[in-house]
Amino acid sequence: MSRVPLVPGEQAAPGAHPDTGRRIAAAAFELFAARGYDGTTVDAIAERAGIARRTFFRYFRSKDDVIFPDHDSLLTMVNQHLIAQTALDPIEAICGAVKLVLLSYLDDPKVSVQRYQLSRSVPALRDRELASVQRYERTFSRYVRGRLTGTLPDAQAVLRADVVAAAVVAAHNAVLREWLRAGGDYDPLADLDASCAWVQGVFGENQNPTKDASAPLRDAGADGVVVAVFRSGEPMDEVVAQISRSLRER
Repeated sequence: MSRVPLVPGEQAAPGAHPDTGRRIAAAAFELFAARGYDGTTVDAIAERAGIARRTFFRYFRSKDDVIFPDHDSLLTMVNQHLIAQTALDPIEAICGAVKLVLLSYLDDPKVSVQRYQLSRSVPALRDRELASVQRYERTFSRYVRGRLTGTLPDAQAVLRADVVAAAVVAAHNAVLREWLRAGGDYDPLADLDASCAWVQGVFGENQNPTKDASAPLRDAGADGVVVAVFRSGEPMDEVVAQISRSLRER
């Protein structure tokens, strides 16, 4: 990722300038705030940004794409990462992949927070966001299934792959959501590492995922370790969010 993205994850046409992409995004969010998402047109965004309509389309395919990262490009990057990580445990590999996705949001916290706030108020945008989440889950599930081929019966491999993929995506999304709700004003990478370590501990090859406990989070003290035990059936997003909050409060 040597190129500075225009907005998180966005890929522009050859010759495009990052500052122009950011100016377009800033103009779009100003108009969304003033006129609403549905009341804002591409022509209005271009006029506010001081560019021609055709210039807008050098950077974004539609006004929706001003809001969302280019998940096609991110998924390509994720797949390239996974292909190169065949020596790692599958969970470690997909945890590294979701870190790449999180980094794309960290490239421009202001835009990421604005996008999150807007998507909370526009149902169509929430639907698109959910569809993107499912694409990552499918990608990770396919990868884990491929790594488990020949080691487990097919039905078990599919089940394990689906559960692991959902858990890692939930860990990423919980950390990202906490960061966005806080205004993007801290570094969430340590939270993601801790959340992925929790997933690895529960679902890793040498662990017993059926263990149950009822104690709350406990701080292990000066060694920097937080031990988390939860009741079985606790929603994954809530588990990861509580871990993230505990780590920041240390």
